[in-house]
Amino acid sequence: MGETGRAALIVPEGNRVTPVKVLVIGGGAREHALCRSLSLDPDVTALHCAPGNAGIGEVAEVHPVDALDGAAVADLAGALGADLVVVGPEAPLVAGVADAVRSRGIPVFGPSAEAARLEGSKAFAKSVMASANVPTARSYVCTTPAEIDAALDAFGAPYVVKDDGLAAGKGVVVTDDLAAAREHALACDRVVIEEFLDGPEVSLFAVTDGETVVPLQPAQDFKRALDGDEGPNTGGMGAYSPLPWADPELVDEVLRTVLQPTVDELRRRGTPFSGLLYAGLAITSRGVRVIEFNARFGDPETQVVLARLKTPLAGLLHASATGTLAALPPLRWDEGAAVTVVVAAHNYPGTPRTGDAIEGLAEADAVEGAYVLHAGTERDAQSGAVVGAGGRVLSVTATGADLGRARERAYEAVSRIRMDGSQYRTDIAAKAAG
Repeated sequence: MGETGRAALIVPEGNRVTPVKVLVIGGGAREHALCRSLSLDPDVTALHCAPGNAGIGEVAEVHPVDALDGAAVADLAGALGADLVVVGPEAPLVAGVADAVRSRGIPVFGPSAEAARLEGSKAFAKSVMASANVPTARSYVCTTPAEIDAALDAFGAPYVVKDDGLAAGKGVVVTDDLAAAREHALACDRVVIEEFLDGPEVSLFAVTDGETVVPLQPAQDFKRALDGDEGPNTGGMGAYSPLPWADPELVDEVLRTVLQPTVDELRRRGTPFSGLLYAGLAITSRGVRVIEFNARFGDPETQVVLARLKTPLAGLLHASATGTLAALPPLRWDEGAAVTVVVAAHNYPGTPRTGDAIEGLAEADAVEGAYVLHAGTERDAQSGAVVGAGGRVLSVTATGADLGRARERAYEAVSRIRMDGSQYRTDIAAKAAG
């Protein structure tokens, strides 16, 4: 990867696509990472994002839209003459936004609402995994206090309690406290209680067109708010890639035992899945087990995975949307490393404070190999200053020859950013970097 981390995309022979206008739906750091990679792709002739954020506006033309309104998104795509729509977040996918755009004849990267139930309902995901013989944790789906108590008693501590529906990465409680586990379960309309899986966790993304499955490089994220994996669960406080401690055969094994069987089962059910299939995995003493599936790029793992991808992104996403993945040459990857550190607002993951001014962004971007991806930001209407507008505010990302170098650069960039009350973990990738 180039030392600046800004012009690392290579166009392999045979991976060129017809020049495309792309519309990305969403406004977080994941979408900024997607837009950044797409902006560096020579085949992208116009790049739009809706609703976007303060950082995305620097690489794409942003448009106001309700991301959950399929008709409005489809209208915007049509008005822009988009050749490809990329739906970033899970909520629009579960709401059927991809279906609405697809019905207008516009290629979409993202699954149908039916297929997105793989993330939208953990009970549905468990059913698919059972049918496909995908290894996962034993579990119970509970809807009554009696069922909840029986399931908690059956598995014992540590208790793993998951809201069946979407919860922005914060619907899972893992605790030794029976009362806390029961309280979380009772607050959910429908809950999945499952056995605790030991071992490190891995995130593995795969791009699929419903038949062919192309795995990306694995990453690891950090869910807990505080150093040492302490504190409450969050949407993710940082990530790194590659994983020097992982089995070199891991990706092939997961493709064979998890990803391809899941895609095949969904197609067999008449709900083919095209888009990004994200497997959250536990590498347990008994082998690989699926913790959960997501139906879109994960945040913050996307930031580090795309930082290492050399293959132009538009061609890959367009092939998924048009059913032509099998014709693509193998993906190309940078051999170096990437680390991202999330800068969060005061009181995140509770009720975060918004409106705090963010300073030092240009200084952070000036760090060699580093760049800042915006998550929850906006421009103040009066001053024009960039201010915090969400819980996770920035993803400070850096590349380097190895994890140690990438990590140094990421934290050097973080140190140059000033936002009142901001917080971040200081141990992202520390163990892996040695």
